[in-house]
Amino acid sequence: MPVVLGVAFGVSFLAPPTPAAAHNSLTGSDPRDGARVATAPARIELRFLAKPAPATTKITITGPDNVVAGGPPVFDGSRVRVPFTPAAAGLYVVGYQLASGDGHPVKGEVRFTLTTGTAADPSASPSALPSADGGTAVPPGAAVASPSAGSASTAPGVTPTAVVPLAQERANSAQRLWLWALGALVLLAALVSGLLIRRRATRG
Repeated sequence: MPVVLGVAFGVSFLAPPTPAAAHNSLTGSDPRDGARVATAPARIELRFLAKPAPATTKITITGPDNVVAGGPPVFDGSRVRVPFTPAAAGLYVVGYQLASGDGHPVKGEVRFTLTTGTAADPSASPSALPSADGGTAVPPGAAVASPSAGSASTAPGVTPTAVVPLAQERANSAQRLWLWALGALVLLAALVSGLLIRRRATRG
């Protein structure tokens, strides 16, 4: 009986590995998963249990706003290094996909946070910036509101350009009325003076 057990134990070592043992897996990374990094590394390194095949290995790095931040991977045994080109500060996701020895795909992610970086979206709408004279610089293409727009109001249906001519017309009308009244007074005074002179001449 002991001989049989010894033979069975020895055969178990000589038997080929099961499919579960043939799976490749990630053993470590730099930066590690969940790390917070103040200085961006020049490359991201992934370490696997077995040597990954370059033809069946895919590694991607994406940052904030889904910006691609990785280059072509470099394989060195069971290690894979990917050039890192950081953009904005924020969360970066290193995704990997490779085939194991049994043909089953292995997928996973390594996430780390970059605490410093550059602007993520240069095409975003710029906000008003302070100018050199202490005022506010308005971005190109932005509409500039008139200073008097909030204090002056016009009647419905009347445009601001029509207000000034209407006021001038009223002023001109008032001036013409005063001129007509003055002329009438002068004419009336002349008639009265003429009548008085005529009466005096008749009496004399």
